[in-house]
Amino acid sequence: MKQNPDWPDDLPLALATEGTHGPVIHDVNRAARLAGVTRGARATDMRALCPSLRIEDAMPDADRAALDRLVFWARRWGPFSARDGDDGLVLDTTGADHLFGGEAAMLADMQARFALAGLTARLAVAPNWGAAWALARFGPERAISHDGADLLPLPVAALRLSDDTLLLLRRLGLKRIGDLAAIPRLSLTRRFHRAPAGDNPLIRLDQAMGRQAEPVSAKDAPEVIQSRAALAEPVQDPTDWLPGLTADLCDQMAARDLGCRRLILSVFRVDGERRDITVATAAPSREAAHLLRLFDGRLDRLDPDYGFDLITLTARAVEPLAAAQPGLDGRVDEALHLSRLIDRLSSRFGAGAISRPALAAHHIPERAQTGGALIEAEAPPPPDMPTRPIRLLTPPEEIRVLYAIPEGPPAQFIWRRQTLRVARYAGPERIAPEWWHDRPGTRLRDYFRIEDAQGRRLWIFREGLAHDGRGGPPRWFLHGVFA
Repeated sequence: MKQNPDWPDDLPLALATEGTHGPVIHDVNRAARLAGVTRGARATDMRALCPSLRIEDAMPDADRAALDRLVFWARRWGPFSARDGDDGLVLDTTGADHLFGGEAAMLADMQARFALAGLTARLAVAPNWGAAWALARFGPERAISHDGADLLPLPVAALRLSDDTLLLLRRLGLKRIGDLAAIPRLSLTRRFHRAPAGDNPLIRLDQAMGRQAEPVSAKDAPEVIQSRAALAEPVQDPTDWLPGLTADLCDQMAARDLGCRRLILSVFRVDGERRDITVATAAPSREAAHLLRLFDGRLDRLDPDYGFDLITLTARAVEPLAAAQPGLDGRVDEALHLSRLIDRLSSRFGAGAISRPALAAHHIPERAQTGGALIEAEAPPPPDMPTRPIRLLTPPEEIRVLYAIPEGPPAQFIWRRQTLRVARYAGPERIAPEWWHDRPGTRLRDYFRIEDAQGRRLWIFREGLAHDGRGGPPRWFLHGVFA
């Protein structure tokens, strides 16, 4: 698991997924494992065992996608790599270790690069997949093995067997791989002849000892869509070549019905150095004019030194993008225009200066969305008044009620030194506290959409009910203003 950057390594952290009877532990860091937190256990039980345990939601799909990307990143150490389950990588480094100064130096380089990426990795080199899997998880740090003798002291769990098979082996007194290897094969064959190949101790033992081949089935790397310009003489400015490179790249993507979200312009200097400029888009695109405009004002950042003689333009984050059919009524695609506006603003001011709303799984209004934009509601709004305001006040401003309608909004209240009289209202809409986030004693809210005598439309709520046992009399707040 990847360590949360905001959580120290020496404090216990666990990731949880939903189970039949509540959250269960999906993965743990080293501190949590040493504290006795185990995978598959109920989160409430583990919190009772370790009160300082921090539990966050696991994202298995995102983890698998990140691991798939690491598969190709790791090919710097060997030509073949594959994902090993949901928590590991397997590399075929045959004949490549001498390029890094030997096996020990290659493992040190691997560990250093994983650490720079924010990942903790256990590494091992062995003649075959099964032995490397066992040593990486149960052997010493950065283990190197050239035969099967190093596997004999390891527990039988190092053979990649299921929990049921491991339980049976422990009941038979076979706790170590050496114990299993000492048993006559005929006896084990009779006992496990019906077990599937992936859970047969004999087959797994032969794979770990190198007696049965287990090749690495590596996926092909994704196709790189790139346009290149090799120059006869070094130049200082790539501006004249950029339109042709962009048009050629867009033609390649159009032939494949693809679009890209990121472009990388690379110039290779005569001294061997490379300089990159990266631009990104809010939506997949292959329109040459739009992509070319994203480089406006950014080419000055290149340092040509004595010039460069090779220019490449590479499409990254490539996605399917079918040809768009224009509307018969001549209407423009507003979403497309918005994405292009975001692209131009991000290119000019930086991606960090542009924020967009993102929905969150909360029904408390101020938590339901980040970015401060419109919050959608499930209930249909009245014909003349929207359900939720476009802009919320952060935090809600308390109002002083002069007179309130029973079970309704205030008939008259003071807000920002103004006395407002309610002309009409709609509601209430009751929102209960989120007990899994809020502190005990948090009060419910009743929201009202009101209009005062001057036509101003406001969104107010009453916090709590009279005699609800959670505090004094109810309090009133103004939370938003309708446009």
